[in-house]
Amino acid sequence: MDKYTFPNDPVADPAAVVAGDQFRFTLISDTVLRYEWAEDGVFEDRPSTFAINRRFPVPKYSVVDRGDDQTEIITASFHVTYDKKRFSRHGLVVSFSNKNTLWGADWRYGDAPQTLGGTARTLDEVNGRCELEPGILSRSGYSVVDDSTSMLFDHTSGFVAPRRAGDRVDGYLFCYGFDYKRAMASFFAISGGQPVLPRWALGNWWSRYYAYTDQEYLKLMARFDEEKVPLSVAVIDMDWHVVKGDSVPHAGWTGYTWNKELFPDPKAFMQELHRLGLRITLNDHPHAGVHRHEDLYEAMAEDMGHDTSNQAPILFNPTDPKFMHAYLNMLHRSLERDGCDFWWIDWQQGPISRIPGIDPMWLLNHFHFLDHQMQQGPNGRGLIFSRYAGPGSHRYPVGFSGDSIMTWESLEFQPEFTATASNIGYGWWSHDIGGHMMGYRDDELAARWVQYGVFSPIMRLHSSNSAWGSKEPWLYRGEFAAVMRNFMRLRHRLLPYLHTMNVRSSVEGEPIVQPMYWQYPTRDEAYENPNQYFFGSELLVAPIVKPRDPRTNRARVDVWLPPAERYVDMFNGLIYNGDREVTMYRPVHSYPVLAPEGSIIPLDQEKNPGNGCKNPSGYEVLVVIHKDAEFAIREHIEDDAVAEDVVAANSTRGDNNVEGRQEREIRLSYRQRQGQLEFQPRGKSWTFKFVSVMCVPENLSVSINGKAVPDLQASVEEYPAAVPGLLVTIPKIPASSEGSDDDSSATAVLDLGPKPELSVLDVSGRIRDYILDLQVDMGLKDRIWGIVTSETHSAASKVARLTGLGEDEAVVGPIVEMLVADSGVRIMG
Repeated sequence: MDKYTFPNDPVADPAAVVAGDQFRFTLISDTVLRYEWAEDGVFEDRPSTFAINRRFPVPKYSVVDRGDDQTEIITASFHVTYDKKRFSRHGLVVSFSNKNTLWGADWRYGDAPQTLGGTARTLDEVNGRCELEPGILSRSGYSVVDDSTSMLFDHTSGFVAPRRAGDRVDGYLFCYGFDYKRAMASFFAISGGQPVLPRWALGNWWSRYYAYTDQEYLKLMARFDEEKVPLSVAVIDMDWHVVKGDSVPHAGWTGYTWNKELFPDPKAFMQELHRLGLRITLNDHPHAGVHRHEDLYEAMAEDMGHDTSNQAPILFNPTDPKFMHAYLNMLHRSLERDGCDFWWIDWQQGPISRIPGIDPMWLLNHFHFLDHQMQQGPNGRGLIFSRYAGPGSHRYPVGFSGDSIMTWESLEFQPEFTATASNIGYGWWSHDIGGHMMGYRDDELAARWVQYGVFSPIMRLHSSNSAWGSKEPWLYRGEFAAVMRNFMRLRHRLLPYLHTMNVRSSVEGEPIVQPMYWQYPTRDEAYENPNQYFFGSELLVAPIVKPRDPRTNRARVDVWLPPAERYVDMFNGLIYNGDREVTMYRPVHSYPVLAPEGSIIPLDQEKNPGNGCKNPSGYEVLVVIHKDAEFAIREHIEDDAVAEDVVAANSTRGDNNVEGRQEREIRLSYRQRQGQLEFQPRGKSWTFKFVSVMCVPENLSVSINGKAVPDLQASVEEYPAAVPGLLVTIPKIPASSEGSDDDSSATAVLDLGPKPELSVLDVSGRIRDYILDLQVDMGLKDRIWGIVTSETHSAASKVARLTGLGEDEAVVGPIVEMLVADSGVRIMG
């Protein structure tokens, strides 16, 4: 197992250590303190599941030793007072210099400060909320990670090991005030960063616990293609293998032999899925081990030296290096050669193994991920699909959150659950979108869940084998089926943005989903809206998690818009002033996704992208003007099988190489004062939509390397367009004599003219359509329309008169929202 190495640097600089016979303090940084007690005076320098790096630049600190009964350690952020005895509340006290509270703060050993939450091992059978494990962030400005019992990686044996026996303490104290991002940067420095996912993992996954035949599965994939609903990952749940019959000597959940009644030619089946542009994952419940009925029983037994004379089973024992080597390199490798791209590790048997302190989930995640990473070659990316095992699990994406219940309560908790997971670095949760089991049929719920899935880290539809719960969009009522189709197409159109955020999450320690308080830690509103989150660098999402009002056909959500900016809704173009709370109302085809001024959001130009997640041949870029903006689209060159000479050329031109893998940048830059958008054509065709800019500038122009582009097309898409705004289309630029289509030296400039402005929007058509659809008394409709079209009243006065009607807020609220979204609206009679 010694081939399964990974980067780590676990031994701290001796200059950062303050130690005695039985205690050791390590100043990881000026905001992180490691504290250890060892009864036998032997301290731990091996990497743990949480802490794989401990050697960092030595921070500035001082030590005051007061003899046998006290020592003090002082940095700019904290002051340690310690009595040199077994750690206790009385003997180890740390005070902080931050001013998160009026009375200051200190920590006594044993205290567990209340954090803002981390995540949980599973959402299995959770209907609504569940208890969360602690995260790194706390409004108190400090937090603690107890690492005393975690598993260790032992490089002398090439395997893992439990902690030494005896009285031991191993903890980490983080102190950061309100600098939450600094706290998380420290966490990632110690625990390692999130790996970059394969680009194809970011598309739509199809999953269902159902005993498909190969022809049924391929027919289903063909139907998705006919419906123009793209997929990237085909999940084959446990019925791919033999699960029952006289030959199966256990409950059937574990299996490594294809069910030939369902899949007569597994290799051909998987080859066809690959031909369709899909990657494949097979479900593995490894708990029961390998029994005599398995095709690979004899080969694995020979590899392990296992006695087969009595046909005794090879029991699952992840603490045995010999078993783990055969498990990965014999058992799983054979199925990978048939076409399995990665594994869904469905371990549900808890944290106990034959060696105390070693959790089977950790072993499975660690070695499966490293093994998969190795199989991809030097430029490949590892991936597993498994459960969370504790701090450090973010190094092994993607997370499987378990079997959720099909209820509004389950949907309501998932956005908060996903956002708080970033507080422990776990940025890649995959949920059972639409719900797995039980609950009830509600087509609106299914549609809203898909919308949330599109704006979550991993978009994976899933359901049980119930005849009534499968998640094919066309099985739902027409209104909701259309929404599900459109949003699943949007997920694949979002790939340029998603993959850029994928790389950013690894390189910059910025999970794709972040709670509002990561950026606004001093604002109460950031904590009072736990379901609201930032989705990458450009978007703010406020998921709809409650059903609509039957009178209005709209669902509501309360949204807090942070200060100092205006925001534009990416689905309807409405403009909102920041630093306020807004109640938003949306029909089922719309969703509250907002971008602040100075945002650039790249999409695939293709309206109906196909399977897989290749780099697009053209881009549609949404731009919110009024502030300067920068964006660098990341393309993974190998996804397009680019020739070696092109890869080499990009290397010499300075394109990014993330973890040794070629990443090409396409840079875009917008300057508000000049009204100019500069970008690199890179041999692509381009469409730019300037959201909520509702006119074509007189002197609109595009030039490349100073030469005008003659075939420019410009138009304005108005309500009810999905995203109203100025649309500028630029054809693919042919190869120049100076370089190839991919020549990064080419620079294009789209010129709108100086200081362009967001437009004053006419919302009268929207309000008229809303009132027409409103299921209320006809006289009330007339009164509402009379107020709205009054030319003698201001918007504020109209709002006062509407609310003065005494009607339910749900009825007048959508109109009020449109009237006061921003001063830039007008009502025509």
